[in-house]
Amino acid sequence: MKKIIILFIGFTILMFSSCDLLEDSSLTEEEIVKGLKTALELGTDTSTTVLSAVDGYYKDEAVKLLLPPEGEKMLNYISIIETIAGSGYVEQTIKSINRSAEDAAKEAKPIFINAITGMTIQDGLNILQGNSGNGADFDSTAATNYLISKTYTNLVDVYAPKIDVALDKDLLGKGASANELWTILVTAFNTAVTLNLINDDKIDSELTLGEYATGRALDGLFLKVSDEEKKIRKNPYEWALDIIQKVFGSVYEGS
Repeated sequence: MKKIIILFIGFTILMFSSCDLLEDSSLTEEEIVKGLKTALELGTDTSTTVLSAVDGYYKDEAVKLLLPPEGEKMLNYISIIETIAGSGYVEQTIKSINRSAEDAAKEAKPIFINAITGMTIQDGLNILQGNSGNGADFDSTAATNYLISKTYTNLVDVYAPKIDVALDKDLLGKGASANELWTILVTAFNTAVTLNLINDDKIDSELTLGEYATGRALDGLFLKVSDEEKKIRKNPYEWALDIIQKVFGSVYEGS
C-alpha cells in the first residue's frame, strides 16, 4: 500500500510540474515534442556532416582517434619503430584510423532520425526540463543522453561492419590500409623488443582496430551532438526557427 501511495505522489508531482511548464510558457505538448525533435535533427545533422567530412575527426583534437590503448606506448619509441617500419608510419596509421571513422560517420544519420521520430510526449517533457534520469539537478545534454539510450546498440551494429570495411581500405592513397599499417607498426615494435632496443612487453599481434575504432568514433559523434545541444540551450534565440525559440526559450535563463 505504501508503494502505491509513493508511486501516486510521484506521478502527481510529475503531472503538475509538466502542467506548470505548459501553462507558464503557453506551450502545447505537441510543440514541445516538435521543438525537441527539431533541435535533435539540427544537432545530429550538423554533427554527422562535420565528422563525415575529410579531417572531420583527424583535425579535431576533441574527437581525434589515436592509437588503441595497447599501442599508446609506441609513441614513446617512435624513432626506433620508424627506423624498422619506415618514416611516418605512426602518424599515417593514426590518420588512416581517423579516415575510417569519417567514412562511417554518414551512416549514423538515418539511425538518429528513427530514434527522433519515435520520441514520446513524456520523453519531450523530461528532456526539455533537463531530466535524463542520471540524478543531476539539470542535465544540459538530456537530449543527447536520450539518443544514446535509444541508438547506441543500433549504431554499434551499423558502425562496426562499416568501420571494419573502412579499416581495410587504402584511404590515404599510400598503398596500405589502416589495418595493414597497424600490423606493420606492431611487427616493428615487437621486433624492437626482441632486439632489446625497447625495454617493454610485446603487443599482441592478433590485436585488431575494429572494436577500438568503433567505440571511439561513436564517443566523438555523441560529443559533437552534445555540443550542439548545449549551444541551443545556452541561447535558443541564435537559431532562426520559431519552434526552437519558443520551446527552449521557455526554459532559457540567459546563462
